[in-house]
Amino acid sequence: MPPMKAPGRTEAVLSRRQIEGLIADGRSIIIVEQRVLKVDPWLKYHPGGAKAIMHMVGRDATDEVNGFHSPEAKKRMERYRIGRIEGRWVNFVPPIQGGKFRPYVKGLVAVEEDEDADQTPTTSDISRTPSPIFDAEEPNTRRRITSNNDPLVSSASSVSSAAEQEDGVSYLDARTKEQIYLDLAKYPSLDLDTQDEVVRKYRLLDQRIRAERLYDCNYYAYAIEACRYTFLACMMLLFLHWGWYGTSGLFLGCLWHQLVFTVHDAGHMGITHNFTVDTVVGIIIADFIGGLSVGWWKHNHNVHHIVTNSPEHDPDIEHLPFFAISHRFLESLTSSFYERVMAFDKFAKAIIPYQAYLYYPILTFGRFNLYFLSWEFLIKGTGPRKGPAAWHRWLEIAGQVFFWYWFGYVIMYKAIPNASGRLAFLMVSHMVTMPLHAQITLSHFSMSTAELGPHESFPQKMLRTTMDVDCPQWLDFFHGGLQFQAIHHLFPRMPRHNLRRTQKLVQEFCSEVGIPYALYGFVDGSKQVIGRLEEVGRQATILAKCQRTIAERGDLLNGH
Repeated sequence: MPPMKAPGRTEAVLSRRQIEGLIADGRSIIIVEQRVLKVDPWLKYHPGGAKAIMHMVGRDATDEVNGFHSPEAKKRMERYRIGRIEGRWVNFVPPIQGGKFRPYVKGLVAVEEDEDADQTPTTSDISRTPSPIFDAEEPNTRRRITSNNDPLVSSASSVSSAAEQEDGVSYLDARTKEQIYLDLAKYPSLDLDTQDEVVRKYRLLDQRIRAERLYDCNYYAYAIEACRYTFLACMMLLFLHWGWYGTSGLFLGCLWHQLVFTVHDAGHMGITHNFTVDTVVGIIIADFIGGLSVGWWKHNHNVHHIVTNSPEHDPDIEHLPFFAISHRFLESLTSSFYERVMAFDKFAKAIIPYQAYLYYPILTFGRFNLYFLSWEFLIKGTGPRKGPAAWHRWLEIAGQVFFWYWFGYVIMYKAIPNASGRLAFLMVSHMVTMPLHAQITLSHFSMSTAELGPHESFPQKMLRTTMDVDCPQWLDFFHGGLQFQAIHHLFPRMPRHNLRRTQKLVQEFCSEVGIPYALYGFVDGSKQVIGRLEEVGRQATILAKCQRTIAERGDLLNGH
């Protein structure tokens, strides 16, 4: 789509160096359909949080913006337009991800702009301090691994002996390189021409989906959903009246499990496609009925969709000290979302080797943690305090008060007469939601966590880091659309009842561009997740052994 131009408006053409200089000065610049947008004023008003935008600074965000925003929202973005670019944009690494940018000084940039004329992706183009891990080769290099004797393809056990001769950091670096090279061998090349072709066909697929009206919501399907919700609520009240408190809690937990799927749809504006209407629907269900904050979820989930499965940036996989799905968590990495070091401390070192066995038990109590995160978000006022989403916080707080009134006071205190009944109702209602937490983690925990650089296209990254779950159509109600996570990540605003119809189109797309489409049954997918947790657990054990060996050698050298 050619950039729009206001009548009588002089269109400034900005060079790459000028844009880099603006970012070096602290400006938040993104590229959308050849337009240069300076979005600094919008950061504190963005309903999805500032960090979702910050991960797009210096990048062509066309596919992300089109995927997550309505035509009305995209039209409002025109107010932040400061110019346009010519030619193909080569992405920078955003500052929030460690990107480094050179100031723009007019008298000194002529030579630099000549050097930048050839926009082949190099270490200087990505504008980041070189890393011995990520910049060992040019980002567009594809390495086909054919030998099982290659040290970078060895298993955790075979690497351990070499690692013990060095230190734990060397071992973790080797594992990181291994993941990168395996992905480079498995997925299409990161050269610009190849990635441009992936994007071109992805956009053609989006046009086809729109032509087949797969973005239109099936309201009849929601009528059926409403009948299911009503049945579960009535059964909960009936067994509560009869004094079968555990059974009543079972039906309440099933109701919460089902309602979350509609909240997910509303959070992505996948029901009415109207921001205000879908937001109200989401808050009523999540806060008033479920006691969870939609605002907190949006801040997490939008970042998750942008930097899926990135250990340093994706909050949906940052679960230390309980889970680590990548060896990179064993390095006490810094989370850009939480803005703190996720320490691989003594507690984590004790838990992670056994995380495969603790996976389901910990998920069983996951809802209690969501209450804490929701209240923390609302009390701190982390969400927008001005703009179109300013009122969300106050409606959510009202919803939270209402939830704890009917659940905590009316049911737990007034309707259930004894402590044993209250405990049964509380624990069963919360533990029965465990499959939901398993569904959420299933599609990502076993997929790639490697960082392939800023030149990887949006559709390729989504398909590389996300897995779909194969199930019969009659079981779709149980998964609630979460079984089509790869498709959902490609088209986040698509109503979930159309995802199955879209699956064949996505499979055709993947076949055309050469991107593997990860599809497993629920059992096999769960095995993949457990296998990943076991693998990282073994790596934690090996790392601990390395560190003990080094410490013992140090003691011997010091005469202890």
